[in-house]
Amino acid sequence: MATLSKSNLEFLKALKQNNNRDWFTNNKDVYEKQHAETILFADAVLNEMRKHDNIETLSGKKSLMRIYRDVRFSKDKSPYKTNWGIGFTRATKLLRGGYYVHLAPGESFVGGGFWAPESADLTRMRKEISLNTTEFRAILNDKNFKNTFGQLQGEKLKTVPKGFEKDHPALDLLQFKQYLISRKFTDKEVTAPDFYKKVNETFKAMRPFFDFMSTALTTNENGELLNN
Repeated sequence: MATLSKSNLEFLKALKQNNNRDWFTNNKDVYEKQHAETILFADAVLNEMRKHDNIETLSGKKSLMRIYRDVRFSKDKSPYKTNWGIGFTRATKLLRGGYYVHLAPGESFVGGGFWAPESADLTRMRKEISLNTTEFRAILNDKNFKNTFGQLQGEKLKTVPKGFEKDHPALDLLQFKQYLISRKFTDKEVTAPDFYKKVNETFKAMRPFFDFMSTALTTNENGELLNN
């Protein structure tokens, strides 16, 4: 079954209210049941995605992130995450951009993009945007893109990025330090039988954005393929 049950979200809600090892141990059987259900859901999404993209992630199980938090360097010592995190990686160095599904009561979303790009990659993305601003804005202003994701998201500089002019017409886009897009879903939508298909449709809508960035990160400013 590819459908997420209401009890799946109820488990996450209860975990948020009882984020301690004793409670988790006493409810380990519930966790394992919901964990298995989420893997089946992730497998269903993965099977749909493979119809239109080259995905490196091998299985739903491999895509599902651990629920155990690394608290070594965190002030918050809560031992467990209170959401399911599912991530899919695109295959080959030519396909860039990461897919992500976040499942939590009242906070579910499907997202993607470039969360923490390396400095050189960020500079290259900015350069591509500066050279092809009209093309990039057309992607962001496309009706389907705007209806699905709204606006581009991510942390931004308050100043002008190094190497660019303060009066550059794309300064609002060049100031991003992350390039992210996302779509929120209600609990009712998350537990609907066709949710895995809606997740896949959302991922498909990311492709023009990913294709633009993939070109930027795999070619030089003359459009020549890099040896990376």
